[in-house]
This record gives sequence, C-alpha cells and structure tokens, in this order.
Amino acid sequence: RAVTGMPRSGSGAILIVLGFMAAGLFYESVWSRYLGLFVGHNAYAQVIVLVIFLGGMAIGAMLVARWTDRLREPLFGYAMVEAAVGLVGLVFHDLYLAVTGWAYASVFPATTGSAMLTVTKWGLAALLILPQSILLGATFPLMSAGALRRLSRNPGRTLSLLYFANSFGAAIGVLVAGFYLLGAAGLPGTVLAASIINFVVAMGAIAATKVWPVETEGADRADAGSHPSASSASNGLSQATIRRLLLWTALGTAVASFVYEIAWLRMLALALSSATHAFELMLSAFILGLALGALWIRGRADRLAHPLRTLALVQLTMGTLALATVPVYFQAFHWTGAAIQTFARTEPGYVGFNIVRYGLCLLVMLPATFCAGVTLPLITRTLLVGGSGERSIGQVYAWNTFGSIIGVILASLVLMPLLGLKLLLVAGALLDMAVGVTILFV
Repeated sequence: RAVTGMPRSGSGAILIVLGFMAAGLFYESVWSRYLGLFVGHNAYAQVIVLVIFLGGMAIGAMLVARWTDRLREPLFGYAMVEAAVGLVGLVFHDLYLAVTGWAYASVFPATTGSAMLTVTKWGLAALLILPQSILLGATFPLMSAGALRRLSRNPGRTLSLLYFANSFGAAIGVLVAGFYLLGAAGLPGTVLAASIINFVVAMGAIAATKVWPVETEGADRADAGSHPSASSASNGLSQATIRRLLLWTALGTAVASFVYEIAWLRMLALALSSATHAFELMLSAFILGLALGALWIRGRADRLAHPLRTLALVQLTMGTLALATVPVYFQAFHWTGAAIQTFARTEPGYVGFNIVRYGLCLLVMLPATFCAGVTLPLITRTLLVGGSGERSIGQVYAWNTFGSIIGVILASLVLMPLLGLKLLLVAGALLDMAVGVTILFV
C-alpha cells in the first residue's frame, strides 16, 4: 500500500480540486471583464481573451508534463503553484491599473493610427493574464500525480474523481461568480476572493502531504503490467501508436466539444433570451455535463476489457446525441415563453425562471457533454497504465486544451459565419463520429 490512512475515496483531494477550479473560474470571468474594459467587448475580443487563457493553460500543462515523473512530491509542487497564483491575484488589480494607465498615457498616443496599436494592446493584454494562465495549467497535472501516488491501485477511479471535481468545481465557480460575487464585491473583490481560495487550497495541499505521505518514493506507480486491461487496450498496436492515437483523440474531441459549446451558447441565447445571467447558466450546464460523465466512468474505468472500443463507442454516441439537440432547441422557444408567462416579475419568480432556464440548458447540453466527460479520464487512464507514466496526465490535458483553442477559433471565426448554427453543430457531430470510427478501425 502506498499510504497509511489515506481514504480510498480521495475525498481530500476532491475538496482541494473543487476549491482550485472554483477559483480558476473566478479568474477567467474576472479577466474577461478586465480585458474587455481595456480592449473592447466585441466578439473577436472575447475569443482572443479565451485563446490567451486556454493557451496559457495548455503551455503550463505541457511544461509540467516534462518533469512530473522526476518530482519527489508533486502535491507540494501543486501547493506552491497555487500560492503563486494567489500572490499574483493579490496584486492583479493594481497591476492592471498601472499597466493600462501607462498604456493610455504613453503607448497608445504614440501608436494611434498604426497597426502597432492593435499589436501593443493585445500584447499587453496577454502579458497581464498569460503568466497566471500558465500556472493554472500546471495545477491539475500536479494535483493528479500527487493523488495517484497515494491512490494508485485504481488509477481510473482516481482520475475520474479528479476530473469530476475539476469540472464540478468549475460549474459552481461560474454560478457563484456570476450570480453573487461580481455584483457584491466587484472585480477587485472577486479577484481577492479567488486569491484567498488559492491560499487556503495551498495550505490544504501542504497539510495533505503531511497527513497522507507517500511511504516510499514512486510507490505503486501505475505501469503497463499492473492492471488487467493494460494489455487488452493495445488491439495489437504498439504503445507509441496508441499514445499518438489517444492524444489526437483528446485534441479532436476538444475541437468538437467547443464547436458544440459555441453553437449551443448562440442557440440558447436566442431561445432563453439575453437576460441577466443567461451566459452563466449555459456555461455551468455545459461544464456540469462533463463532471457527471467523469463521475459515471469512475467505477468502470479500471474494469473495462476493451477501453479503446469503449472510447470509440462513446465518441459515436456523443456525435449522435449532439445531432439530437437540434429539435430540442426549437422546443426551447416555447418552453421559455411558457416560463415567462408562468413566473411573476418578483425576486422569487426570477429564481424560478432561472431554475427553468437551467433545466432547459441541461436538457440540450447534458447528453452529449456527459459523453465528453467520459473521454478524458478514459484516455488518461489508458495511457497511464500503458506505460506512459505520470507525464501522460499533463500531455492529455495540454492536447485537450490546444484542441479547445482550435475549436474556439474554428467555430467562432470560420465555421459559424460560413455554415450557420445548425450546420455548425452537424460539423462538430461529424468530427466526433469520425474520431470514433478511426479508433474502431485503426
């Protein structure tokens, strides 16, 4: 056994990740608003802010994947990164005011009327959030590696629970930030709240290293021979081929998922109206589906006889379910109209109206996003027990995040103007199905 007294459920690790992801969504929400004030709130600006955030996270995950295996205690490294994010959060508001004030006073007047104005504006925006984004991208791989060294007998279960906590914390963070914190504390107060969470989580992680130490260095690291499904995952393929296939699958399914997200957000914005908090409800519903999918696979991942075949079927099912959301979307207009007529224009009525809207978002998004939530735990677990080691956690996270960037750019700037919303959704579904067919017949 790797650890004496470590709870098999991994509840301590889950609480730590929940805290991190709630803070992470606070940062994303706040940064979008801060940079919106600086560079503008148009659609292109929102896409570029998201790309900077996701790009930083992908870089952080890829960098940490290179040396996770060599860390004696990844959980302590995770705590240090959390503390660093919290420190940056403490000074972010003042830093933002100083940088933007300098830009307005000195830089913009000198570059007005030239292409350098746009370059300078976005360069400064990237410098303001990229370092923290890179740090945030390193946290999940470090946390996961630390947890796996303590709960290594069932890596599929452990990874699934961590992916669940990752997404569930994000779903909570979206709602708390949108419905309460931003209105009650403003942008500086929300950043401060996120920083406090970072410090609390860092202290919790340090305490976890003391309460649940790894008994021997590298104890019970998952390897290819330690789990019954490790060899059956190969389908006669070399480990290098499987690794490439699964990393490309992580990227491809992220592209498709963000195509869905962009299409659904635009569709539901029309169906649910653009009333306050509509975006938070939609985004939270999308992320909650990912969380529930990861939770469902937790008890099955380590028992699958043919994980590649299961992954292929999940991809095909996801594409099919995404296509099935089109008729549901059209019905959502009628259901929203009925909700508007049903609930009075009072505070309790607004609560009821938002509950109905959240339910409609879940009805549209949950089936396909549930499948999407199954994929990453399954991919990571297959690579981990197949001999790729702890570095596979960061690699899968990075490839998936790079796929998200591609999906955002492709859906928002290319496919949606070219195809329209319904065909955009069809394109994402066909991509998921193509990935599934490729896995089946490779």
